[in-house]
Amino acid sequence: MAEQRLDTVRLQRIAKSFWESAALMSAVELGMFTAIANGADAVDSAAEAVGIEPVNAERLLTVLTAMELVERHGDRFVNAPDVARFLVEGERSYAGPWMLFAKPRWDAWGKLTEHLRVPKNAQRVLGMYDDTFTVDRAREYHTATFSIGMGAARRFHRQVDLAGRRRIMDLGGGSGCYCIVAAEKYPDLSAVVLDLPPVVVVTSEYLARAGVSDRVTARACDFTRDSLPSDADVAIMASNLPQYSREIIGAVVARVHDALLPGGEFHLIGEMLDADKRGPLGPALWGLSEAVSHSTGLAHSVTECIGYLQAAGFRDIEAHDFIPETLTRVVGRK
Repeated sequence: MAEQRLDTVRLQRIAKSFWESAALMSAVELGMFTAIANGADAVDSAAEAVGIEPVNAERLLTVLTAMELVERHGDRFVNAPDVARFLVEGERSYAGPWMLFAKPRWDAWGKLTEHLRVPKNAQRVLGMYDDTFTVDRAREYHTATFSIGMGAARRFHRQVDLAGRRRIMDLGGGSGCYCIVAAEKYPDLSAVVLDLPPVVVVTSEYLARAGVSDRVTARACDFTRDSLPSDADVAIMASNLPQYSREIIGAVVARVHDALLPGGEFHLIGEMLDADKRGPLGPALWGLSEAVSHSTGLAHSVTECIGYLQAAGFRDIEAHDFIPETLTRVVGRK
């Protein structure tokens, strides 16, 4: 049997993968997927709908077809099922802002080598949350996270039964998605979202918009060092795990354990590596992104997260696949 010859195809694809990101982001910004859903499903009609030249519409649609984001049927295009659900404006599950979330950091990733050379003494506990993180930046940031966070929150409350629980503390809860859905589902449940001062201004706006401000509040709190509420029987920390070092996460988990009421439960939901740390790619990249922010954070494995809860004194610890290849949920009880 002849030995397979190696080539550079895979390496070239990875090296140019930012081209694919650019095509997706441009399609979202232009509203190409929305135009197709609304019937502008040929090159000329799509070009007119999004305001570009037909030749550029053809170029973009050709790439979107090759990326399997749209399907081509003769001269007509149809959105792929996931695109139709998440990237058509006006749909309840529209996640366009989240797809554009990374674009402001585009240039910074281009300087990754320089970021990786930053010494330890120049790293910050919260890399992106420096003195320039204003209310306006928080509002822009959470416009993106809210678009995807509500879907995650609904999934959480389909998986986890909080009937009989009285109060949630949500650590780094941002726009408050998990608490908003909880308040909608459980009329007797109250909650507090703990986040940094610029963020809680924005959190309060989302809570008011959802009509749950009477039972869900936002409190300025650096949960790595400030006191935590002592009246909660549920704690949630979701989608901010890689922002912190192992030492900080271990300490936060211990502080949550001490603050929870007896019998309370803690759900740590994050971008976790598998036990062998060979992937998934998504959590690994989130860990690498902390280098761009000059943060002390990194990717944590599911085994490490279970260990944090065990060391803090939690019992009945379980790990659940929350969003495949993306998020894992580790739960423990006090």
